[in-house]
Amino acid sequence: MNNNDIVQKLWNLCDVLRDDGINYSDYVTELVLLLFIKMVHENSEAGLLNKHTLPEGCRWTDLSNKDGLNLLDDYKRMLLTLSTGKDSEGNTLHADPLILAIYADAQTRLREPRHLSQLIKSLDSIDWFSAQKDGLGDLYEGLLEKNANETKSGAGQYFTPRALIDSMVRVINPQAGEVIQDPAAGTAGFLIAADTYIKSQTDDHFDLDAKQVEFQKNNAFVGVELVPSTRRLALMNCLLHGMEGDEEGVVHLGNSLGQVGAALPKADIILANPPFGTSKGGDASITRDDLTYPTSNKQLAFLQHIYRNLKAGGRAAVVLPDNVLFEAGVGTDIRRDLMHKCNLHTILRLPTGIFYAAGVKTNVLFFTKGSEVDKHQEENCTTNTWVYDLRTNMPSFGKRTPFGEQHLKPFEAVYKIPLAERKEGEWSFNAEEVEVESTDANKGVDPRLAHSRWRVFSREFIRDTKGDSLDISWLKDANSVDAADLGTPEELANEAMIELKGALADLEALVKSLAGGVKG
Repeated sequence: MNNNDIVQKLWNLCDVLRDDGINYSDYVTELVLLLFIKMVHENSEAGLLNKHTLPEGCRWTDLSNKDGLNLLDDYKRMLLTLSTGKDSEGNTLHADPLILAIYADAQTRLREPRHLSQLIKSLDSIDWFSAQKDGLGDLYEGLLEKNANETKSGAGQYFTPRALIDSMVRVINPQAGEVIQDPAAGTAGFLIAADTYIKSQTDDHFDLDAKQVEFQKNNAFVGVELVPSTRRLALMNCLLHGMEGDEEGVVHLGNSLGQVGAALPKADIILANPPFGTSKGGDASITRDDLTYPTSNKQLAFLQHIYRNLKAGGRAAVVLPDNVLFEAGVGTDIRRDLMHKCNLHTILRLPTGIFYAAGVKTNVLFFTKGSEVDKHQEENCTTNTWVYDLRTNMPSFGKRTPFGEQHLKPFEAVYKIPLAERKEGEWSFNAEEVEVESTDANKGVDPRLAHSRWRVFSREFIRDTKGDSLDISWLKDANSVDAADLGTPEELANEAMIELKGALADLEALVKSLAGGVKG
């Protein structure tokens, strides 16, 4: 049984929870409260977990031989103990602070003892030897991804595809000894991918000395997450991957757009997919007074935090929606400030459909603090920005057409550091057959290069021609509609009126039909 099989089996257990009145949004949280206790047991049995153990009376063996009301009552008592650090008599336990953080405010919504018993028996029936071989952390992360793929709310709404995370990490190329942050950590996917990458480069830390290994486990990775239940999943995920963090764990609870973010030390690398949208209630959740450009747009606020929080020479890769690239006013000011203080060397235009919010168009911005020649440079750091168009005339991605690693390999092949090694021109995914736009980006450009997905644009072009907008495109999408072909406003209004009158007539006929049925 491989990890994919186990993930599917674990997901099938959610049917048990549904019978107990628990909806999709609570599935994973409910399941992992129990699953983590089982995983700690399996790790301890295998001798892989020495430091972070559960207190006596709160271990898997305290549940596995019970049934009926005693089982459910004991489980509720166990969660209360883990969430408070005190036993039923009020005595303080010598419990691990990280375990207490994971189970903070934890409680079960299970009402039927038989359902809890069924979950326990199902978890006991899994081939944990195979799971250990593939990695419990990867298994757990697979369950989180399954939840994101199967549900249309919660974490699934803006879940960052694994292929994109891994690609961003590969091109950023994190190294042992670097401080890596994610100010919008979610379930810690970026941090775990960076840790996995570094382990692959250091023979699972075997090439590092004891001090370096301790740094990687406890100090290399820092995340911030605003939602307590999501942070719980992140802490579990990190611990199962051998990432322990400081006394608060790898992922701290708080708001990066508040004082928690302002207090973060500067980082060598920042990887992030900030939440989309504006701050609810205006800028109530954006309480930073150290950001130069006040805004209620959370992505613009996060972008400011990120480029300000990089060390000299520090690098970042950030997923951002299209509006950040072209929003006027304060958006222009922030983009100009970014290009002033950092080398915004690469933009990856992502295809639509890879995020679970319909219609969201996104990009990845790659930038370095300072210029390419001087990491301490503080002005005019961007000279050229390279753009890879992975959006135009690409398939509509979704469950039937999954977005995968193969779609990002051409981009990775042309992404080179130092930038002097880069050359324009990349024609994957039938780019040569795509029509080109009649835009300033194509004026005086070699016709074949105009069909390339990989182009470079000078800072002068961005400033003088684009007005510091970074919404740069040159290929024509076959599915796009030219505004010139839409007709006049009067024609469009008349068409809309005809449609509305038709719909109203249908509605009136339906009302008459229903009224006639009532009289009969």
